[in-house]
Amino acid sequence: MNRLFSLILMALVLTLQGYAQKSTGKYVMQRDLSYLHPGEQDAYKSERCKLDLYYPEDKPGFATLVWFHGGGLEGGQKHIPQEFLRQGYAVAAVNYRLSPRAHNPAYTEDAAEAVAWVFEHIAEYGGDTAKIYIAGHSAGGYLCLMLNLDKRYLGKWGIDANRLAGAFPISGQTTTHYTIRKERGLPSDVPVIDEYAPSNQVRKDASPMMLITGDKDLEMLARYEENAHLYALLKALGQPSVLFQLEGFDHNTVLSPACLLINRYMKKGAWWQRGR
Repeated sequence: MNRLFSLILMALVLTLQGYAQKSTGKYVMQRDLSYLHPGEQDAYKSERCKLDLYYPEDKPGFATLVWFHGGGLEGGQKHIPQEFLRQGYAVAAVNYRLSPRAHNPAYTEDAAEAVAWVFEHIAEYGGDTAKIYIAGHSAGGYLCLMLNLDKRYLGKWGIDANRLAGAFPISGQTTTHYTIRKERGLPSDVPVIDEYAPSNQVRKDASPMMLITGDKDLEMLARYEENAHLYALLKALGQPSVLFQLEGFDHNTVLSPACLLINRYMKKGAWWQRGR
């Protein structure tokens, strides 16, 4: 990386950090809240289907960001990125079942049930159900894409996906996830586009999305190109989404600057209503 590009990159990060100033007031963390609905007794579901809820106290009407961790749908644990702490909105960090103990579409169904729980309960903590966003990195980005584009998952719980205020998938696969291919005995480097591919679920009326990836030369195989293709499909429909390629960052290091970018838009409001 040459010095000029390094300076440009540093300026970008510092600019984004300017939108990450801490909010005053008290924040509450409630850990391991079950988001399962009554009657679900599966032991593995009971173990994994929990979320941590972090929210501002004495600030009624706050927005909520539902956060899905990465890990290839085979690993990972719920966590709240530090960039989201004390920012004036709530964060619900979600665990979900993992392959191979669970199989497609169990993890997506879990993600949907967690979002449904937030819609059903966030007002009890002071949140506004009209300000619920979803986000995630890598496998979490895939889950984010599927919930926003395929209305069947949230629809199971009586939630119209169009009620989501917005979605922020970071480096998510837009073809059928490679772990789903692995479960079927298919090679991971051969793309599949079926009902489990976000690109196969594009809708003009889907909630707006900010697609974020790392550098196209540093990301995982075709990850930027997949997102660029999805963006082109959405744009052709007139759906209000945007695409950011964060140059100089690979699949893992893109997480922090992407979170800063999400934080900026969570604070400034919807880009699609500002005319950008």
